[in-house]
Amino acid sequence: MAGSSCPAPMKATSNGVFQGDNPLDYALPLAILQICLIVLLTRLLAFFLRPLRQPRVIAEIIGGILLGPSALGRNKDYLNAIFPPKSITVLDTLANLGLLFFLFLVGLELDPKSLSRTGKKALSIAVGGISLPFVLGIGTSYALRATISKGVDGPPFLIFMGVAFSITAFPVLARILAELKLLTTDVGRIAMSAAAVNDVAAWILLALAIALSGTGRSPLVSLWVLLCGCGFVFGCIFIVPPIFRWMEQRCPEGEPVKELYVCSTLSIVLLAGFVTDMIGIHALFGAFIIGVLVPKEGPFACALVEKVEDLVSSLFLPLYFVSSGLKTDIATIRGLQSWGFLVLVITTACFGKVVGTVAISLVCKIPVKEALALGFLMNTKGLVELIVLNIGKDRKVLNDQTFAIMVLMAVFTTFITTPLVMAVYKPHQKASTSMYKYRTIKRRDLDSQLRILACFHSTRNIPTMINLIEASRGTEKKEGLCVYAMHLMELSERSSAILMVHKARKNGIPFWNKAKRSDSDQIVVAFEAFRQLSRVSIRPMTAISAMQDMHEDICGSAERKLAAMIILPFHKHQRFDGMLETTRTEFRWVNKRVLEHAPCSVGILVDRGLGGTTHVAASNVSSDITILFFGGNDDQEALAYGARMAEHPGITLNVVRFQAHPETSEEIVKADKSDGSDNTADSPDEIFLAEIKQKFENLESFKFEKREVKNTSETLDVMRKFNKCNLFLVGRMPVGQAAGVLNVKSDCPELGPIGSMLISPDFSTSASVLVVQQYADRTPSNSVPSTEVAMESPEQDIESG
Repeated sequence: MAGSSCPAPMKATSNGVFQGDNPLDYALPLAILQICLIVLLTRLLAFFLRPLRQPRVIAEIIGGILLGPSALGRNKDYLNAIFPPKSITVLDTLANLGLLFFLFLVGLELDPKSLSRTGKKALSIAVGGISLPFVLGIGTSYALRATISKGVDGPPFLIFMGVAFSITAFPVLARILAELKLLTTDVGRIAMSAAAVNDVAAWILLALAIALSGTGRSPLVSLWVLLCGCGFVFGCIFIVPPIFRWMEQRCPEGEPVKELYVCSTLSIVLLAGFVTDMIGIHALFGAFIIGVLVPKEGPFACALVEKVEDLVSSLFLPLYFVSSGLKTDIATIRGLQSWGFLVLVITTACFGKVVGTVAISLVCKIPVKEALALGFLMNTKGLVELIVLNIGKDRKVLNDQTFAIMVLMAVFTTFITTPLVMAVYKPHQKASTSMYKYRTIKRRDLDSQLRILACFHSTRNIPTMINLIEASRGTEKKEGLCVYAMHLMELSERSSAILMVHKARKNGIPFWNKAKRSDSDQIVVAFEAFRQLSRVSIRPMTAISAMQDMHEDICGSAERKLAAMIILPFHKHQRFDGMLETTRTEFRWVNKRVLEHAPCSVGILVDRGLGGTTHVAASNVSSDITILFFGGNDDQEALAYGARMAEHPGITLNVVRFQAHPETSEEIVKADKSDGSDNTADSPDEIFLAEIKQKFENLESFKFEKREVKNTSETLDVMRKFNKCNLFLVGRMPVGQAAGVLNVKSDCPELGPIGSMLISPDFSTSASVLVVQQYADRTPSNSVPSTEVAMESPEQDIESG
């Protein structure tokens, strides 16, 4: 009958509205509109869910449900116009193509070598976190088969339900751990290792479920599917890695990956997907296997992520969630019995995952709070859960009602993960202040160990940072210098965790103690070489945070490591023509927040190539350092730091004491005297200057002079006489009579008036600038937190490095 015939296939493009065509009747313009609508809604939901610290996958799943028949799709005019049945095939094809490449990225995140090194503890927790929910999932499936899922094929339904209950979403878990700053904790490491094992087990079980779900065929067909699938995996293990190793050898570090290799890799992914689909498993398996087999050591894997990830995860992946949402109709959950089964499924899934994980964790002697946190983290669902459910629905293993119940279960379990973990596990409590004695460079005990937290954004900051550390060593008779080198990395919206996890696992662990490491890591090589050439203890670290709370990581690490000074890179870098160019404006706000909340002194380093572009060995150090001293606590801190540098045999220290000319107006003099920073012999500034001069009076490399100035212009003239030095050391907020005559306008108040003058275009110099702010206790004594969970002593901290 004509009325029951299938709708005519859609043409690709229209002739336009002026030719009388409706663009929504054609595949391409309709797909474009669908994609724009999907991206807009999911991004909007992600924005509103961000304060709740929810991963983006939650917004995308909810967005898919809202666009489907559960919400907006109740309006049939909207559904037939925007998501008509004839367009679903095109949408599903695009969604599955994007999903194919996303599963390739997920495979890239899983390193088979790290799985083989998974400790017994993480392996036991993974097995416990899979076994109990799998058994409970099978038990629940019997109840569902007897009621709302009558008529489905038994064995495939049991396995699909067991897999859906036992899955832990590896990419989503990595994102949650990073958001909560738990990636580098013991809980984070165990959770990631267990989730990786869980992911592999889930894919194997899913392959088994798909093989068993064939309809109308002999049981031998399922056996052939399994055997061919195993043959495909073993064939790939022997064929694929040599191909990628050959590509990697032809991709040197620092050079872009050739387009031919990227194209070849994507073609291999598509070909593998075709083969597994032809076998009868699913195209996604082929892509996932190829991703797992790509070598993880060199730059090739990272380059593939950068080439593929943004387009796939931002544009195509949300299509899959909407495709799932269009199949989800919450209205099918009707009656007390159906809602009771929803509660049963959610309760059973959470109980199985949490109890299974917690029980094994306690057996492994993990503390109760950490065991609970692991249980809640392993309960995270996500994309793989939806893949399982969609395959089950496409193969008629799950009906509409069961599918809707399972989708809601996935959303609920993932949504509650973050608040539950935050409630039971808080590792980043503030340190006890009883051991934190030295918060400044200036101190009475000059022989005590100096601890510095040196932060950097990229390899561009490394040479100057290392040369500054070399100059800060002082004399060997002291307890020495301990430096925590912290790499500041932004936690972006990207869903892939490969770079994030790889970098973060090194947090606080010396790079050079690893049995194997990539020689391509320039940061590792630089710090390793410096450690071997000097007597400085260096602890490389990584901070992975969103820009708005990166200062919390910096200040928290400084407090836990008992640092006396935090050194931050300025948010501008020097161009080839000598001018300063903004790197990223966000880093400026990070610096400002650190200045406000730091538990110790802070230095902002304007990098103009101190010592050149490479590390200068101690025997070759020859640097002139100039301290512009006006007065005040910040200037005293800068002078104390400079005095330590002056002990280095290759350092020449020039101290210029600025004083106001006698002809300066009495108003300014009186205003400055009110600060207690006048020029009388018993003022704190003069007393400290006298101590420094007495200490270095017989040292030829120490020079001191006084200069009287009337205004800003004369101050600049004096400063220009020292513009050939290598480093200027200045206080951020100078006080006193000489500072009172300055009239400086700057768009960088975090550098203070003197720092701003030194980086202005009017002041021509190639010297780097270190602007110092001395720590001042701003916390009321009754608000100091009590204790930290585990506090290291300084000796233990150094030995572990």
